Amino acid sequence: MSQRVRLLVEYDGRPYAGWQRQDDLATVQGVLERAAEALDGAPVIVQGAGRTDAGVHATGQVAHLDLAKPRPIRKIADALNHHLRPDPVSVLKAAEVGEDFHARFEATGRAYRYIIMTRRAHLTFDKGLIWRVPVPLDVAKMQAAASHLIGQHDFSTFRDAGCQAKTPVKTLDTLDVTGFSNRIEITATARSFLHRQVRSIVGSLVEVGRGMQEPGWMKDILEARDRTTCGPVAPADGLYLERVDYADHPWPDE
Repeated sequence: MSQRVRLLVEYDGRPYAGWQRQDDLATVQGVLERAAEALDGAPVIVQGAGRTDAGVHATGQVAHLDLAKPRPIRKIADALNHHLRPDPVSVLKAAEVGEDFHARFEATGRAYRYIIMTRRAHLTFDKGLIWRVPVPLDVAKMQAAASHLIGQHDFSTFRDAGCQAKTPVKTLDTLDVTGFSNRIEITATARSFLHRQVRSIVGSLVEVGRGMQEPGWMKDILEARDRTTCGPVAPADGLYLERVDYADHPWPDE
């Protein structure tokens, strides 16, 4: 009898062509599956809660896998991390779940964080991990613009052309812009997101923060339902999948 295991995973997205397995490219799913195969002695499929794009990071990705050879749950994270070296991917926690659990389909919410640094000098230590914007940004105006997006809307304006979602209608539960010194963080929560929705929203918020647009412009482009009205899409560098929520699946120490 196989053992289904839920994993809490963090990764630096810079070396990878995104989460999803690709034959000729390094991906996070591919790295995890190789580690799981080395542990279990047979091919293993790893299913993630979200398919992050190339260069996007995670501090709270959730995935599940089935091991043909059951083992003590307390040893699984350490064993996988052993086989993951030297890739910048770490399993933070592991928990045994029922065979009907699915990391993607049972998720009740997701949280993303986007980090911006406003400074003229190039980034030394955080290159690839933060979006450097070389001019000051007005956080208050960005928050005012963000308020127009809260709730259920047709987000076609902020939907990538390649998005495969059945509908552009999504409910954005929160969208907060906070700043301290020259560091700005934008957090967004929803049950699910469209492809590149967060990066598209962040790019438009920065246009407001730079003074290129007024906060009310965000409402106008949302209602236009037209991708061509969207501001430039923010780079992958500053985006993190921070948390995936489930109704009935706490981690063992929670």
